[in-house]
Amino acid sequence: MPRVFSGIQPSGELHIGNYLGAVKNWVELQQRYECFICIVDLHAITQPYEAAELAERTLEMAVGLLAAGIDPERTVLFVQSHVPEHAELTWMLNSVTPVGDLERMTQYKDKSQRVESVPAALLTYPILMAADILLYRADRVPVGEDQVQHLELAREIVRRFNHRYGTEFFPEPQPMLTAAARIMGLDGQAKMSKSLGNTIGLLDSPEAIWEKLRPAMTDPARKTRKDPGNPDICNIYSLHKHFSTPEQVATVAERCRSAGWGCLDCKRVLADNLIAELAPIRERAAALKANPGRVREVLEAGARRARAEARRTMDDVTRIMGFLPAAM
Repeated sequence: MPRVFSGIQPSGELHIGNYLGAVKNWVELQQRYECFICIVDLHAITQPYEAAELAERTLEMAVGLLAAGIDPERTVLFVQSHVPEHAELTWMLNSVTPVGDLERMTQYKDKSQRVESVPAALLTYPILMAADILLYRADRVPVGEDQVQHLELAREIVRRFNHRYGTEFFPEPQPMLTAAARIMGLDGQAKMSKSLGNTIGLLDSPEAIWEKLRPAMTDPARKTRKDPGNPDICNIYSLHKHFSTPEQVATVAERCRSAGWGCLDCKRVLADNLIAELAPIRERAAALKANPGRVREVLEAGARRARAEARRTMDDVTRIMGFLPAAM
């Protein structure tokens, strides 16, 4: 069975951007692939963060993933820092990765301009990402558009490692782009992000969902209810494509163009559909939060399975690279 690896940072509760862009796809993939899903807390510390909140956010992310349908019987779900081989392989791969390749990464250029002092981890972030994938010798990696460049660097690292050591040990991981790779936020200006406050949480109450949707950006040309709109440039219409039936999507488009509906009418239908789809997820999350010991058990079992695979990889890597074996 082909193997898939993917990771998500512990930002706390999932939002619908995470759900559509990644998690919903992972739930489907676990039926056809051997999946390793990692909560990447080592990646999270490459940016300023509150240490007192990291563990809690990690558990919240695990609850969200399990509630959304990640099945620990089918998928290895674990926390990155619980498998120290991630950091070990990162150091090994540092030795075959040119600094120039890292400096060309678009995300590094963008993020390094926002800070006065650039941490080394921000530069080497893509090497850790490559180590995450290669540690499990994954064949496929579901990624959003913003991570494609990092995955191509991982493939280049594979080529450099295999060439330097005269081996075909690491496979070149292939990208799996999802149909909903980039979900815009409710402001219609930027990708959905918790830090920008433009999200709908997967566990939000029905009241909270409606309160967030009501002021959300639509077609700016619709100044009044009587003005016709263009659904193709409306972010609310794009969300209908993910949460509404094809018949409803067609109705929304027609009534927007003809001014048969106001924007609030359109948003109300979307809110109802969102609430209905997310209701079972909220219910499962509530049950998990009432039994936090179960969540920790899942993560511990996942880490054991992940580390067994990771250790096999590292034993081969250290042998290939010529290290003196440790005395047993």
